[in-house]
Amino acid sequence: MTLTELRYAIAVADTLHFGRAAERCFVSQPSLSAAVRNLEEELGLKLFERGSAGVLVTPEGEIVLAQARRVMEEAERVKLLAATSRHPLEGILKLGVIHTVAPYLLPDLVTALQALAPKLLLDIEENMTANLDQMLRAGLIDLAILALPYSAPGLDVLPLYDEEFRVIVPLRHRWAKRRSVAPDELDGENLLLLNIGHCFRDQVLEACPEFSRRPAPGKQGNSLETLRNMVASGLGISVLPATALTPKFAQPRLKALDFTAPRPLRRIVAAYRQGYSRRAVLKALTEAIGGLELPLTPVTG
Repeated sequence: MTLTELRYAIAVADTLHFGRAAERCFVSQPSLSAAVRNLEEELGLKLFERGSAGVLVTPEGEIVLAQARRVMEEAERVKLLAATSRHPLEGILKLGVIHTVAPYLLPDLVTALQALAPKLLLDIEENMTANLDQMLRAGLIDLAILALPYSAPGLDVLPLYDEEFRVIVPLRHRWAKRRSVAPDELDGENLLLLNIGHCFRDQVLEACPEFSRRPAPGKQGNSLETLRNMVASGLGISVLPATALTPKFAQPRLKALDFTAPRPLRRIVAAYRQGYSRRAVLKALTEAIGGLELPLTPVTG
């Protein structure tokens, strides 16, 4: 049994005509017919009924050909994997990104990567850290852009950049005319947080440990944009990463304040499997991030 024989049989099933199948496969009809006969003899069953009414796929043939299609798809995948290894900046890159990074980094990052590697096709998966970790280990994505701390046994991480946190308050808040606040000043405030499961929630609580000792610290939202709108409505204050506070995301009813030194921040990394061979992609990723005009500090060296 060969891939060529399977390809010929699939062509016959698609066209229900040996002559048209031969034309599709760019071979003579006798050659195609002989190959299909050899396949049937090896399998010990008929794939097709041949008669004056034309060609029909037998019930057994339907089952075999369904599997044959899967075999051919996997064979094409093998070719793609080989081509990707030879030309790492071509083909599909399946990139996972956490929710608190994706909206603020990807528009600029994708543009920069396209300039560096125009033949690299990005397939983006936005999800939570735990889900991206599972997908990465299962081979469903190639890289995952995550925030530390991140326990990654069996994986490698490449530091990408550091990003400071900032406090957002409504314009009528008593801090609205200030430029900075200390983390411990937030203790008496109604701090709005992301729901449990978001790593950014844990990072904010680490920066403001007084809140972690409360029974149920802060009201909760499912996205940074929800928190931003809740603050604008006067429901409390919140903490956002600096990339979420660039001019394109400006909210006129909010004031953003710096933390006093030492300012809390998070480190963003790219996680990948230890056997990942497309190191040129990692290099392109760090180069692209290094050229972004965003409020972040690329990690070098």
